[in-house]
Amino acid sequence: MLTKDILNALKGYTGNMQKAVTFVLQTGEHSKRAQLQQFLAEIAGVSEKLQLQERDCGAALRSPVSFLLEVDGEDTGIRFSGIPSGHEFNSLVLAILQASGTPIKLDDSLKAMVANVREDLHFEVFISLSCHNCPDVVQALNQFALLNPRIRTEMIDGGLFQDMVTERDIQGVPSVYLNGELFANGKVTAAELIDKLAARNPDITEAAAGPALPLQDVVVIGGGPAGVSAAIYSARKGLQVTLVADRIGGQVKDTMDIENLISVPKTTGPALSGALQAHLAEYPVTVKEHLTVARIEQGPVKVVTLSSKEVIHSKTIIVATGAKWRELGVPGEKENIGNGVAYCPHCDGPFFKGKDVAVIGGGNSGIEAALDLAGIVKSVSVFEFLPELKADKVLVDRAQSRDNISIYKNVATRSIKAESGKVTAIEYVERDTDETRELPLDGVFVQIGLVPNSAVVEGIVDRTRFGEIAINEKCQTSAEGIYACGDVTTVPYKQIVISMGEGAKASLAAFEYLLAESDNLQAIYDSQFGSAASQAA
Repeated sequence: MLTKDILNALKGYTGNMQKAVTFVLQTGEHSKRAQLQQFLAEIAGVSEKLQLQERDCGAALRSPVSFLLEVDGEDTGIRFSGIPSGHEFNSLVLAILQASGTPIKLDDSLKAMVANVREDLHFEVFISLSCHNCPDVVQALNQFALLNPRIRTEMIDGGLFQDMVTERDIQGVPSVYLNGELFANGKVTAAELIDKLAARNPDITEAAAGPALPLQDVVVIGGGPAGVSAAIYSARKGLQVTLVADRIGGQVKDTMDIENLISVPKTTGPALSGALQAHLAEYPVTVKEHLTVARIEQGPVKVVTLSSKEVIHSKTIIVATGAKWRELGVPGEKENIGNGVAYCPHCDGPFFKGKDVAVIGGGNSGIEAALDLAGIVKSVSVFEFLPELKADKVLVDRAQSRDNISIYKNVATRSIKAESGKVTAIEYVERDTDETRELPLDGVFVQIGLVPNSAVVEGIVDRTRFGEIAINEKCQTSAEGIYACGDVTTVPYKQIVISMGEGAKASLAAFEYLLAESDNLQAIYDSQFGSAASQAA
């Protein structure tokens, strides 16, 4: 099953394993069991510290195509139901390495929060092997299980467990269940999972407080192209920099084909996100990933409180929080998210195989989504509000050449219809005739642009009525010492290459400000916070 190149790479990865890891495969009959058995045997063959055992584990394993990981005979709490190939292959490899002793790359405050959970938690993560967002969730929960013996987690391939998918009426992935109840649905970050855990177990945040950081020159909020660019440029100036992000890569991580990043003819969102993370690691930046900013207190010295309750003091802040999917705001949209309404065609497209779907939005994102879906679904109907499509001509030409893509222009979506908990039709208005029509279908993918993630600075800096942070030509906001860059700002044309440039510009502007104000800000910090900070440290 695995190529020679993959097996050779695995030999390299497993060369420094500290502990023996055993795959414990459930006994029994299943049409895919032999394939899974061969898959695990090939992996086990790359290292003496990997073994495969077949054992009747009873209720501990769901199916003959389920297996768990043991370390030195102890259950790690990590289970896989299905063959973790495709995007989930990395989840398995990472679980093996981390179970065997490779350090878990979570912030110390997050490790303390997870370790402080005092109830038994059983997570079930329904995935599809083509979902590129699912591994983030699987890998985060695997780490939780390794950090706390009261946590157990199971990856479940929905393609092999259709009865469970039908029973729970799952129409989007990842779908996360906790102790049998829906916990998270659709795209969810590790930061959101931790926030949900903290909401369920408020006491765990008390364990998160660690040694306080010294006064920072720059705190960058956001880990997309703009944020990473700002952090790298700041570090190259010799500044003390902390970057806080729910995930490195940001919205880019949800994009598959990227063909307009100059000098890189073609890449993918996950690949670019990995490159951003690797580049960031080359510099002495304190990275607080899987965390969010809960509150900012403006003043000469800024006080940044994280979701873990950790407090960071900084001379400047660069806001690079990006944007999120814009919602239609029509009846039937929110009510049917995960039941036919979706925002990520790469994640949820496979659940509509052979079905009729609509894509709302005729920009680049909408047409790219239609092209992606056309290879999976029976038909795609694109709905565009304006008389003409806004997408690039090369994309429009591709869409028009596909037999199963229909394009409706100058139409307004009125509502999304559903029966028995499933989407059945879309109601729309032809704007030139004002005639209302209804199109039967099974799913709706919303691709109508982005909403700025600027709530964290509400009331602190000026924003437009659309929520964009107002900045000048040097990325300065209305608040002294606070800069902003990327898709969260008023800069036109939301593009990766533009965001990278804006991040660099914001960093250089902050550096220019610090040249004049740094000593004064240090004196203010020493006067107002110095003694308290030294005690916390």
